[in-house]
Amino acid sequence: MTLATKASSPNRSMARGFAGSVGRTALTAIITLVIVVLVWQGLLTVLGISPFVAKGPLDVFNWLFTLPAAAENRQTIGDNLLVTLADSFYGFVAGIVVALILAVLFTLSKGIESALMPIAMLLRSVPLVAITPIIVLIVGRGPSVAVVMGGIVVLFPALVNIAFGLRSASPQITDVITVYGGSAFTSLRKVALPSSLGSFFAAVKISIPGAITGALLAEWLATGKGLGGAIVAAVAQSKNFEVWASVVTITAVTLVLYGLAQLLETFVLRRMGMERTAGN
Repeated sequence: MTLATKASSPNRSMARGFAGSVGRTALTAIITLVIVVLVWQGLLTVLGISPFVAKGPLDVFNWLFTLPAAAENRQTIGDNLLVTLADSFYGFVAGIVVALILAVLFTLSKGIESALMPIAMLLRSVPLVAITPIIVLIVGRGPSVAVVMGGIVVLFPALVNIAFGLRSASPQITDVITVYGGSAFTSLRKVALPSSLGSFFAAVKISIPGAITGALLAEWLATGKGLGGAIVAAVAQSKNFEVWASVVTITAVTLVLYGLAQLLETFVLRRMGMERTAGN
């Protein structure tokens, strides 16, 4: 076996492993979709809800793809979806960045953790609906309110996961760095951060639906834009097809984004030689 062949073997193995992960993720998504559709239609049949209010999978599909106004319907849903995704993205980034900074500070200083953790727990324990009026008074009804609300939803679970990952670093390796004169920051950079990648991606996957939920709440209670605002307006006007199509769309997009985050996790951890962590 030549040197080039030996060098390419790990790459081929990694590519096969990643392809297998893509296949498993796609299969899981298909199975989940089938189960959701069956449960959805089954509940409508069993509960006997009025067809005027309850729309089944076929009704939503026809409204989006086969009716004469389907293109216009998709345009309406798509425009609102883009607004919601933008709000969700900004809230997600804000929450993850703040959580990462706080987790690093907590790892370096117990005093900072003692001072700031109660504030994070307070934000988590108070219902977001209850503090929305205060947030609106402070930041207004513009896009910033969606960033703040999405960030609050994301912050605490991401903080807990990332902080746990940072503290799971091998104490033996940390001791070696200390013996050779390394600082706490060096241990954090060389050991804790790389070993916490699994926990970081767990935080990302948890935060995706959280950020979308925060954006929808902000649109519903404050901005009146995006899918959150459109759903409220559609309910008031008895546009039940639009309500169901909006809910189905944001649910499907959330599942897709979660699956993409899982694939990214698998790829990065395989590149880092942490396949076992990726499987957990």
